[in-house]
Amino acid sequence: MVMTSNNDAGGGAALDEKDDIILGLLEQDGRMTLAQLAEAASLSISATQSRVQKLEKRGVIEGYRADINYELTGKPVSAYIDVTPTDRYGGDIDAVPTILRRIGGVVSCDAVSGATNYMIVVRVPSVHALEDLLNTIQRAIPARTVTRMVLHHYFGQ
Repeated sequence: MVMTSNNDAGGGAALDEKDDIILGLLEQDGRMTLAQLAEAASLSISATQSRVQKLEKRGVIEGYRADINYELTGKPVSAYIDVTPTDRYGGDIDAVPTILRRIGGVVSCDAVSGATNYMIVVRVPSVHALEDLLNTIQRAIPARTVTRMVLHHYFGQ
């Protein structure tokens, strides 16, 4: 862990132990109250609020999210798909994430190292819909894909 000399999360200062505690707790539960954060970090509520605001202003905290039960949304099938454009893809490879973003069911896209270029996460209502989504991706971007269906999600996004 990197420690700052002034224990301040503002400006370009590195994060300290108190910031790490606050960020870890917010990552687990973005709705945690300032009082709960303050108690865990052994700070006053006003000092905790100031740190959270500085972390937000610096862009360390980019936002807060809700954990969604996708079974109840009608999209219980999740999969990771490796996408590697083939030689037939005549477009700019840097445009691939923009193309994928426009395809319904694609939740996220990351550039990755290794044998593939991109790894995407998709959520769809059925295995048939997953097959349709793969066909849509293939039409939009001539690519080799490798699909891994999620059997059970334990934690994280």
